[in-house]
Amino acid sequence: MTSSPPPAGAAIRLGLRENLGQFSLLIVVNAFVGAMVGLERSILPAIAEQEFQLAARTAVLSFIVVFGVAKALTNYGAGRLADRLGRKHVLVAGWLVAVPVPFLLMWAPTWNWVLFANLLLGISQGLTWSTTVIMKIDLVGPKQRGLAMGLNEFAGYLAVAASALATGWIATRYGVRPQPFYLGVAYVIVGLALSALLVRETRHHVSHESAHAGTLPPGGIPSPREVFWRTTLIDRNLSSVSQAGLVNNLNDGMAWGLFPMVFAAAGMNLAQVGLLAAVYPATWGVSQLATGALSDGIGRKPLIVWGMWIQASGIGVVTMAHTFAGFVVGGLLLGIGTAMVYPALLAAIGDVAHPSWRASAVGVYRLWRDLGYAIGALLAGITADVFGLDVAMWVIAALTFMSGLVSAVRMSETLQVKRE
Repeated sequence: MTSSPPPAGAAIRLGLRENLGQFSLLIVVNAFVGAMVGLERSILPAIAEQEFQLAARTAVLSFIVVFGVAKALTNYGAGRLADRLGRKHVLVAGWLVAVPVPFLLMWAPTWNWVLFANLLLGISQGLTWSTTVIMKIDLVGPKQRGLAMGLNEFAGYLAVAASALATGWIATRYGVRPQPFYLGVAYVIVGLALSALLVRETRHHVSHESAHAGTLPPGGIPSPREVFWRTTLIDRNLSSVSQAGLVNNLNDGMAWGLFPMVFAAAGMNLAQVGLLAAVYPATWGVSQLATGALSDGIGRKPLIVWGMWIQASGIGVVTMAHTFAGFVVGGLLLGIGTAMVYPALLAAIGDVAHPSWRASAVGVYRLWRDLGYAIGALLAGITADVFGLDVAMWVIAALTFMSGLVSAVRMSETLQVKRE
């Protein structure tokens, strides 16, 4: 694998403190990446029903299906492209793809235009978020990988929450379109400028870590096909991580699409819906400051298993609640559980995969994880249309609990795993 040279006169060192400037910059960039998703979090279901008269839950949630499939497939490609072409090129390309998104959402004359905007948003998210994850893993090395992932996801999902809260407030005051999406124009301009002008390539850090990571297995770096099947099915730890990631985003896709409907059906106004839609990702974001570092101390598996079970309980609480306070409690539990799982899953991939094929493994994991958005939206939408909202949410809660059980049985602790 070739890599671009480090900046003139700079020694290559791994670690969060040693690369604090670039790491902090990538945190800021990922906050803008997350804010782009937050644009839609609280108001797009309302736009679907109010402006496009989409009554069926499956039709309303179609934007999440398009987003999830596009992001999942792009994640897979992003990992491979990052290994071959460099991280920075992929990051900048992702922001360029995002440029039309806020304008399409502002002025879309039909629902198909909204779906196209979400196709572009999914591609952009797959390129940008995947790359910021990979670059942070590159910079910090093996010792603080959980903390690094916690900080990355903290920034991204706190920004999701803040953006959802802001768009909900703007929509209440000025209307659902176009004013809330003016924020998206600012996000794209700043994110693209920071990525193009200030972010530096990190592949030379990978080469440095690879030189100290021991020899590769016989046959050298595994082929993309081998990495895919190892991460998907063959390796017990990597495949456990992949299924947990898929189910985690399956329930997130459900929450994204159905929670605003549940809150509205309980009599919440648009401002309250925006606040409730922000509770879950805000809790998720802030809690990862602790859970990412915690996984470096107690290991990845306990956080993954118990995190899935706490998520299931949070969905159950939201399903049974009928008041603002009850919805808040359910959102807090779902956010805490997701915060336990998210950085631990990413760190576990880094524990197991050799630096030379780590970005590709992250891409495969994120392929399966973000297909969960599409599967969750379809499953929740169809079930809600046939059996009602409550049944749909109980089904998702049961699947989330079962995923934690699979990880408990199949997965071993990866923190002390010696890479091949």
